[in-house]
Amino acid sequence: MLANTKKYACGKYTRVLIEGTFKVSPIKDFGAIETGVHRFCQNGTNRCDGEADFVMVWRNLNGKWEITRSLSFGHRASAVQTSDVHAMRSTDIDDIINKNDVTSVSLALIENGIPSFAGAWGQAKKGVAATPATLYNIASLSKPISAEVALQLAAVGKISLDENMSEFWTDPDISSDPRRNLLTPRIALAHKTGFPNWRNGRLAFERDPGQSFGYSGEGYEYLAHFILNKTKHPIDYWADRLVFSPNGMRQTTYTEQPWLDGRIAYPHDAQGKELAPQISNSAVASDNVFSSASDYAQFISGVIRAQREISPLSADRSRIQTDRKADLCKSMAKDRCPALAGMALGWELFVIDDARYFMHTGSDDGTFTFAYFSPDTGSGAVIFTNSSNGSKAVLPILRLTGTDQAFIDFLDALVRGDAA
Repeated sequence: MLANTKKYACGKYTRVLIEGTFKVSPIKDFGAIETGVHRFCQNGTNRCDGEADFVMVWRNLNGKWEITRSLSFGHRASAVQTSDVHAMRSTDIDDIINKNDVTSVSLALIENGIPSFAGAWGQAKKGVAATPATLYNIASLSKPISAEVALQLAAVGKISLDENMSEFWTDPDISSDPRRNLLTPRIALAHKTGFPNWRNGRLAFERDPGQSFGYSGEGYEYLAHFILNKTKHPIDYWADRLVFSPNGMRQTTYTEQPWLDGRIAYPHDAQGKELAPQISNSAVASDNVFSSASDYAQFISGVIRAQREISPLSADRSRIQTDRKADLCKSMAKDRCPALAGMALGWELFVIDDARYFMHTGSDDGTFTFAYFSPDTGSGAVIFTNSSNGSKAVLPILRLTGTDQAFIDFLDALVRGDAA
């Protein structure tokens, strides 16, 4: 082991701490435990291609500190690169966020199906610079994560996408409505429950389930109740085991955690006023997940791998469950309208020039987030902001990436309602 370490490691690379991940916990009458995340940077090229978690156990023996255990684990591709490929973007993004009064942006890019770059600009909160390790409330970008949990539960046989959820969960507000028996996980993931986005006092159907699109956070919460009652574990329990751990996501959580302290991007309204962050004590399937852009890029990388597999589930993922092409293309020139457009399982799906593009956005008070990927081009981007003005920065930043031009042109036309 020592010979291999000397041959392949010593002098070959340097471990660099990822800012914001370092924690020290004292151990009474012994010493301390040190934890964090480090990148492996090649000494010759300065490229940082890998990263891992680490733990060091320190003992204080008569005033002398020594390491008794040192662990490096969870090795994975790094979303943080130090090459000059993306250096030109730094000043450009500074200009974008200043011009649009956006407090901060955290950006992660995916190339060839894996995270390739991460960077951050602006302030996480007053006087504190945002870094790639800064954690954002990702708002409705929580939904694709919760959808992936449901899909993985279906893959291992814990639930079925087409079973009647009322056998395990019925909201008391609709207990006398027979339409409750039409609700399935698939219908919830495709936003066809017939529920409003959020209830006004009591939950009620606005339309029959399965008939038409109606964006609904309530539908995702209904699904989370069903998962809890059927599997006896909440959705964040399954997220840790089926999504976070397999994808190396160690900076993502549904609920309050000690390691959130000092790492959160505070939301800011359109006038730049700092707001208090909203952190959940129990899992909310549709909102309030905290993550870093690089961790979410790890999630997308895992989804891309799953989308490329040949299986009934991967075929299901790529199928539009709710066709929305007519609605989206009303004010758009025919040549700019995608071949297919609608809601898939947890993501919006567009087919443009024979390539599939999956997309989702998130918006809460003082927060705007965006993510997209294509399993066909292998590209994608994650953009987190802690500003109500954050949506203004998305298209200019996407333009800088120089990838998936047809998709970005479509988004531009969609935002502008371009009929020309």
